[in-house]
Amino acid sequence: MSAKVYFSRTITPEKVLELYKLAGKTLSGKVAVKVHSGEKGNQNFLRPEFWKDVIDYVGGTVVECNTAYQGERNDTARHRKLLAYHGWMAHFPVDLLDAEGPDLELPIPNGKVIQKNYVGKDIALYDSMLVLSHFKGHPMGGYGGALKQLSIGVASAFGKAYIHGAGEPEKIWTADHDSFLRAMADAAGSVVEYFHGNLLYVNVMKNMSVDCDCCAVAEDPCIGDIGVLVSDDPIAIDQACIDLVYASSDPGRPHLIERIESRNGVLTIEAAAEQGYCSRDYTLVEVE
Repeated sequence: MSAKVYFSRTITPEKVLELYKLAGKTLSGKVAVKVHSGEKGNQNFLRPEFWKDVIDYVGGTVVECNTAYQGERNDTARHRKLLAYHGWMAHFPVDLLDAEGPDLELPIPNGKVIQKNYVGKDIALYDSMLVLSHFKGHPMGGYGGALKQLSIGVASAFGKAYIHGAGEPEKIWTADHDSFLRAMADAAGSVVEYFHGNLLYVNVMKNMSVDCDCCAVAEDPCIGDIGVLVSDDPIAIDQACIDLVYASSDPGRPHLIERIESRNGVLTIEAAAEQGYCSRDYTLVEVE
């Protein structure tokens, strides 16, 4: 049975909340809301004001994790300072999941590349997760969406290095590239399993640069805004975004596609589908 992916070309906070409600999934208990806090200097990340309606509606706590590379988010003190600077703390309760160790180790018994995933121990405080993703290109992954938020996004600083290094954190920037992509698929599945599928995903196709929000110096967006998507299937929602990029007639389309294809980005979707925790098959439900 194909997943439903709700889609609107209207990109507003109100539309995000409308599509969330249409998805008809209640996130139970204490809700973690995974966002990208945005590297200092990045001009493309989606601000807390954009997400406020849906976060307030679910009564969630914004969660993030420290990075594994140099910048303003690679240790707890600086990351908290940046979260305040970008306005997250003014609007929401915020929890850095890996602010203090030790990490929580999630098993991946069927992992093709990695058999465990390291996430911040505070994830144990939550019963469900709303995954808010800014869909765009990515210097290493080709693209960033729901699967990247579930894997690299939820991983602790050490866990990020572990995924990037395909199980060898010391090889964070030198591991076999396709193994890194498959490790992301493995790690994403462990988070889906941890929450027993009690997750919902929002992908927003706006400010789409070839670069990630983790880049302090990022290219400006290269393709026009496309829309908002909501689904309970992380693989289907990412596949739908990729398909919408390919279907676009925007003159910036080739630049974004080159970034996705040159990094073999779709392999992450393929590898996740092979794991079987969700599916690439979807029905796009367009809403005005």
